Amino acid sequence: MAKLFIEQAKQYAKTRPCYPQELFEFIASKTPSRDLVWDVGTGSGQAACSLAGIYKNVIGTDTSLEQLEFAPKLPNVRYQQTSPVISMGELEQTVSTQSSVDLVTVAQAMHWFDLPAFYQQVKWVLKKPHGVIAAWCYTVPEVNDSVDSVFNPFYTVDSDPYWEPQRKLVDDKFMTIDFPFEPVEGTDNTGPFKFVAEKMMDLDDYFTYIRSWSAYQTAKAKGVELLRDDVIESFKRAWIKDGQNQKVVKFPVHVKIGKVGNV
Repeated sequence: MAKLFIEQAKQYAKTRPCYPQELFEFIASKTPSRDLVWDVGTGSGQAACSLAGIYKNVIGTDTSLEQLEFAPKLPNVRYQQTSPVISMGELEQTVSTQSSVDLVTVAQAMHWFDLPAFYQQVKWVLKKPHGVIAAWCYTVPEVNDSVDSVFNPFYTVDSDPYWEPQRKLVDDKFMTIDFPFEPVEGTDNTGPFKFVAEKMMDLDDYFTYIRSWSAYQTAKAKGVELLRDDVIESFKRAWIKDGQNQKVVKFPVHVKIGKVGNV
């Protein structure tokens, strides 16, 4: 499904929220060693950059070269374009060898994966028994009552026909996603555990965020403009109601986390 993001790669890099540091500290506290991370579906590198401040080395992989071009370059991060379906041979060649990775992360991407095949790779590459996988998604933004009252029907009614079925896993906060891993130390389940990402946005940024949706691109390809003039005007009235153009936009983040055990 990476092709859905190629056209709007620049918008996606600009408007995707930066995940809170508390999320990475929580994940890092569950990994006994911090040598190597595989960030799968790294996109434009938001998670990889934060991980690079905690772990010695990060490998960020993605099928989209267009998105990787917008990823910040850091000395301990290596970005790698991969095939949509990675063989075990490609995994060993481009990522790492068996039982050598401390942490596998997936930010806002796991709902696109062939999960049985992906989990087989995760269990092969993670260190046993304490290698950790953390996968998270962020759900719809929260601004204030005025803006959210316009956004909610726009999202649930107007845009709904143009989302891929996998989007339902995100709407469900990954609660219904298959996740065959053991709880990490200090937890009695694999989550999801909630965090909140915040991003300062003006109205133009907010519209750019909407235009970065795969659903927006799908609708556009079908000749449907989701941000019609009347919709834009409704958002404008709601946005300027408090007199502030710059607003803190909150994105709830829901993380599933588990360890590989002795598989």
